Amino acid sequence: MAVSVEIPREYGYVVLVVVLYTFLNLWMSFQVGKARKKYKVFYPNLYAIESENKDAKPFNCVQRGHQNSLEAMPVFFVTLLVGGVQHPIIAAGLGVLYTVARFFYFKGYSTGVPDNRLKIGGFNFLALFGLIICTASFGIHLLIREVL
Repeated sequence: MAVSVEIPREYGYVVLVVVLYTFLNLWMSFQVGKARKKYKVFYPNLYAIESENKDAKPFNCVQRGHQNSLEAMPVFFVTLLVGGVQHPIIAAGLGVLYTVARFFYFKGYSTGVPDNRLKIGGFNFLALFGLIICTASFGIHLLIREVL
């Protein structure tokens, strides 16, 4: 038995959050590119080697801030897009919180002191947890509708 799902008009906010995060990701990648030039870390090296580069740690912190955001992006996008079908306003709000927190996560990490990433950036975990709840709620809603 099939279940039809109607996408609410407010889902547009969810889609716009994806666009917002895409711009953040592009900005972070440009920051890594600038750090490559500043700290002389050339391709194909993903990270600087401390024994070869006195500026390895500051560069690696910039690179790691972006890399960590890339690693978390699939879970963020999936939970935002799926959870947003049933809870578009909540998901969009959590998505904006996640995006803003990821900006501060990156900025904090880029200071060269990794613990700085969690001062404001740690709120990304709260936002992601909320998106997981939205997605679980949508899945449960589909299953309950099927049973009723």
